[in-house]
Formats: sequence, C-alpha cells, structure tokens
Amino acid sequence: MSVDGEAVRNAAESDESGWEVEPDDDWGAAVIATVGRQLKLRREAAGLRAAEFGAAIGYGEDLVYKIEGGKRIPRREYLDRADELLKADGLISATWDDVKKVRYPKKVRELGKLESQAVEIGVYECNSINGLLQTEDHARALFQAAQPPYSPDEVERMVAARMARQSVFDRDPAPPIHFVLEEAPLRRQVGGTMAWRQQLEHLLEVASLHNVTLQVVRTNTEAHPGLDGRIELLKFEDGSAMGRSDGAFNGRPTLDPKHLRVLELRYGTIRAQALSPRESLDFIEQLLGEK
Repeated sequence: MSVDGEAVRNAAESDESGWEVEPDDDWGAAVIATVGRQLKLRREAAGLRAAEFGAAIGYGEDLVYKIEGGKRIPRREYLDRADELLKADGLISATWDDVKKVRYPKKVRELGKLESQAVEIGVYECNSINGLLQTEDHARALFQAAQPPYSPDEVERMVAARMARQSVFDRDPAPPIHFVLEEAPLRRQVGGTMAWRQQLEHLLEVASLHNVTLQVVRTNTEAHPGLDGRIELLKFEDGSAMGRSDGAFNGRPTLDPKHLRVLELRYGTIRAQALSPRESLDFIEQLLGEK
C-alpha cells in the first residue's frame, strides 16, 4: 500500500508532535495505550517486524513504535491500512471510534463536552471571531500565525478540534446561542481577501439559524465592561451555570453564583451597547459590499 514518496512523507511526519498524547491526559493515554497494545500483538502474531510493518503501510518505523507504545495518536488511515495488512476484518479500523474521542487536546474536549451539554450559551469576543463561528480557513490562518509557530501537524489537529466543536449547531433540541463580536476583528482580513469574505458569509449563514443571535459592537461605541477580554457563559439543564472572563477571577472558569451574576451583568451591558441582531447582519453585509 506504499506509493513512491508516501513512506518517506509519513516517516518524516512521525517526528511531528501534533498527535502526541498530552502528559496530563490520563483517559486519553489509557485509550491510546490499549489500541497500541492491540496493534503490537496483531503485528507480532503476523510475524512482522516494526520496520517491515511500517514500510508495508507507508509509515516510518519510529512512528510504529510510538503508536504501539501509546505515545502517539494514530490517524484513521493508519488504522485502516493496518487492518487491511493484518487481515483484522475491521476490528482494528473499529478502534477509531475510541481514538477519535481523544484525538483532540484535553482542554478542547472538555470545552466541547460542556458546550454539548449546555441549554444556553452566551459569548462575547473582544479580539477575534469566536471559534464556534470560524471557518476552517480562518482557524487555520490564526493557528499558523502563532509565535512560536506550531508544526503543520499541530495546526491541523487544532483546526480539526475547533471544527468538531461546531457540532453544537446540530443539536436537537437546539440551545439558544448568543454571540457578541467587536467590529475590528470583522474587518481583519485573516487568511486573505477570499478567506475573509467566506468568513463573513459564514457569519451570516450561522446567524440565520433560528436558535442563534449575533450582535456587533461598533468601534465608535463608548467603553464597556468587556474590553478586558472575552466572556463565556454556559447554562445547564439542572439550573447550574459556568462562566469565564479574561478580565475577572484570574480568567478561570467559575461556578460561584456571585461571580456568575457579575459576568451576566457585564455581558448584559455589552449586549445593550451592541447593534441589534438585524442591524448587526446589515453591518456585516455592508462590510461584504465594501471590497
């Protein structure tokens, strides 16, 4: 299953760090260690050395050892190629159902889980477009602009994780989701003109969903309590809530009712100073017409 150049490409990728298991991700490490042991037992039962096995499926020997040792998260194509070579009748490929749950960074998984459980979500963003609203190209351009730079593998892993969080829009019943964005990030042409226009069009598309409200704060608006950074508010079915703000409580998530009232007051004040939802969509359409 190796094509000229394919084995070399994947061997080089084996040194990338983007798919490594995070040190504090105990559950993820346990899942990947179990999958790795299964792969090693099947490879050895087939009488293949790691180098032979890697060459046959188009990956480097070093990557094979890392995956079998539970140090690296295998991609889906790796599992599918191993399944075919080892004649596992789909049993190796089926482990992807477990692997895909831990392929994203722990913090992203935890945030995605909370968003999937929330019955109401409120977000204010000061310096960027919220991740739930980003297109793939927009997210990739942001990650590629980071310093120190991420490896290409890390960038793709984080982009995939950010896109996966957007499954919150597919929930049924759909939770009310409120977004407040600043004007300046909407004007920033992240990824170039085409990617920027696609991002604005995507905002209009998401804002048209019956459960989504999007508001824009114009740059010429007076000072408001969100200038210290983003605010996130999640409410759950049992009546509990969680909130976080870059400018309050050391930026850490809080469940304290007193803290939550402060965040809700700040968020409500910002929404009151923003354009109405209809005016906000008109403004985004106006931006699209300027270029």
